[in-house]
Amino acid sequence: MAVEQTHDVEACKQVDGGITRVFQLLGKRWTGPIVAVLVEQPAHFADLRRAVPGISERMLSDRLTELGAAGLVVREVDEGPPLRVSYRLTASGAALEPALRELGEWAKVHLPDSGPCP
Repeated sequence: MAVEQTHDVEACKQVDGGITRVFQLLGKRWTGPIVAVLVEQPAHFADLRRAVPGISERMLSDRLTELGAAGLVVREVDEGPPLRVSYRLTASGAALEPALRELGEWAKVHLPDSGPCP
């Protein structure tokens, strides 16, 4: 005997556009950890590279460019000698701090720890 299923149109609403935009940017590999480091303080490129284990220089550069284009990160040239480049969050980027802190707390409770960092 076949059971007829009813379809609830309300249950099939599309995901919120804001959530989609957030995860299109912050859901990319490495982006969240980069922002998390910059929430603490501005950082030079080499310091960011060390703070995010496993990221290549090319990927770090690409992600910082994307974050800059989104208005979350500013690239600043520190006049030398030696000439160094640092990155800091804009006001919009810094506004992510409470959300990142909450996500970190959620992860401690709900996601198993995969062991020591690589």
